[in-house]
Amino acid sequence: MNQHIHCIVNDCHYWTQGNSCKANEILVATDQFGDSQPDQIDATMATQLTPSNAGSCMATCCKSYVTKGSNKAGVDGIKKMY
Repeated sequence: MNQHIHCIVNDCHYWTQGNSCKANEILVATDQFGDSQPDQIDATMATQLTPSNAGSCMATCCKSYVTKGSNKAGVDGIKKMY
């Protein structure tokens, strides 16, 4: 499957021109989950996580966000596609 993940958060490590996400995996979660889990809990662990209801788009987040230029790139085990 050829997916296109669009992202308009340009201070993310995985963002690239054309507003694309270049993470090889992403985890979309509820805000509550994202706020309560460390950076290491991300897409590489998705099969071990319990799904939950968000209720609305406004209650979701991209757990794979990493600030561009930070030393946290790679902490979650996600690779950047080039």
